[in-house]
Amino acid sequence: MVKKKTCIFISGQGSNLKNLILHSRENNFPIKISLVICNKKNANGIIYAKKYKIPYVIINTKKLNYEAKVLKTLKKYKISFICLAGYMKILSNNLIKNYRGRIINIHPSLLPKFKGLNTFSRMLKNKEIKAGCTVHYVNEKLDGGNTIHKKLFFIKNKDNEKILRKKTQKLEYRAFPEAIIKIFRNI
Repeated sequence: MVKKKTCIFISGQGSNLKNLILHSRENNFPIKISLVICNKKNANGIIYAKKYKIPYVIINTKKLNYEAKVLKTLKKYKISFICLAGYMKILSNNLIKNYRGRIINIHPSLLPKFKGLNTFSRMLKNKEIKAGCTVHYVNEKLDGGNTIHKKLFFIKNKDNEKILRKKTQKLEYRAFPEAIIKIFRNI
């Protein structure tokens, strides 16, 4: 199997990055993580790129030409697939256009509900009975691309934001790799 050269975009802890790295080391997993792009120089997730000897680039998204640098770096590493794993920056239309149908994101809610930030507090405020995560294609609309895969759980009365976050992350560690397998099985 020829694995797809993949870039993971991160902003924080990198737990989904670590999970995808471990899956990508399996022979039958369809992607090879060839690059990590991060928009925060102090993000803990960079530790995993270093540990597993994966090239990484810190991109300062406050600079005017940052997008050109991103596209140039993706081209340099011959990236054909992108996973957003806790990347807290909206991608430009130009980047999406260049990788249309080849960028996926994991979101901590059952889309289309609770797009954007602060999903757990909004779920609790709304007295939701279900929570979970959604892996979806990225398009020009925030968290608006077609759904690839979802996982859910029922919210308990004692659940708070911290508990919801932990339960959701646990599901994300299964949903993200399953979605990637699903995508490449269908090609």
